Amino acid sequence: MTTDLIARPRLVSRALLLRFVSIVGSSIGFYLPLSVVPLFARESGSDGDAGLATVALLLATVAAELVTPRLVNRVGYRWALAVGLVLLGAPTVILTFSSDLWVIVAVSVVRGAGFAIAVVAGGAVTALLIPADRRGEGLALVGIVGGVPGLLALPAGVWAAAHWGYDPVFVVTAVATLLALLSVPGLPRRSATVQQEEGVLAGLRNPSLTRPAAIFATSTAAVGVLVTFLPLATSNQPAWVAATALFAQPAASTVARWFAGRVGDRRGPACLLAPGLVLSAAGMALLAGSPAAVIGGAVVFGIGFGALQNATLSLMYNRVPAGGESAVSAIWNAAYDLGMAAGALGAGLVVASAGYSTTFVLAAAVILPALALVRRDRRP
Repeated sequence: MTTDLIARPRLVSRALLLRFVSIVGSSIGFYLPLSVVPLFARESGSDGDAGLATVALLLATVAAELVTPRLVNRVGYRWALAVGLVLLGAPTVILTFSSDLWVIVAVSVVRGAGFAIAVVAGGAVTALLIPADRRGEGLALVGIVGGVPGLLALPAGVWAAAHWGYDPVFVVTAVATLLALLSVPGLPRRSATVQQEEGVLAGLRNPSLTRPAAIFATSTAAVGVLVTFLPLATSNQPAWVAATALFAQPAASTVARWFAGRVGDRRGPACLLAPGLVLSAAGMALLAGSPAAVIGGAVVFGIGFGALQNATLSLMYNRVPAGGESAVSAIWNAAYDLGMAAGALGAGLVVASAGYSTTFVLAAAVILPALALVRRDRRP
């Protein structure tokens, strides 16, 4: 046993530590204003406008994710990641000068493209830096590094906007994201190959990749509902309810990703898919209840969602040969963001007539049909 432990490859390298810096920067850049921008947009319009801002962000992200491997192939990982960080952070400063809806949407589109480039290029680099036989554990560690800033930034953004106004949130978002550029020169230069570029289209035709991506997308749709409408749904309750729930959900997800990574390396990530879906649905349904139920639901949902994050990504990396990292990163992140966009858009269409509680229950119900995909994925 001692020999096995000694023989295990080192998990954390200098390059991976540098990659952690850009992970933290992009996480803050994405999550700090994520629930703030819908509130900012609602002041100029309606609840529907709030949803539109999130949808614009996420649809732009999805569109850019699918073409980012081609950009990486042309300019390399370093330049692609640098461009992504700039586009993600810098445009938020514009919102300190204008609150027009079209400006908010335009900024969201540019930020979405930047986030897509940052996560796809950065995700491919991360996959290269993690030993294959410690992939689940490595992805869990990466999830913690990105998850902790996210779990702090999401509620902190809402709290700061309520106490200090929107401008400080937007300025801090830009500064934190742009500072991460300092770490980019220390990352590998390796560019995506032509095979990787073609692998995105091939991956979209591969059921062994699209099934886990679709399973994950059903839970990310619920995330889109949660981050967009939970602050609005609890606006008549004490401010700490939304802030606590928005902290509890990513906190639980971060912890769950770590345990899911260790379990997945030992028993295989597929065993976590069904439990993750059930917990996600149960937690989402609880958001329709009392303040205590809202916070409890956020925790339960976070556990299920964290398990699905690690399990689906590990499963997809395991199913491609070396050189397919960019394709997996693009498809998985596209599923993440397309699901969030669909959830925010769908909830925006029904919330006015159905109310927030019913909308949360409907979001829970949408998750459960994915259990059929889990069963199909287990067939030989």
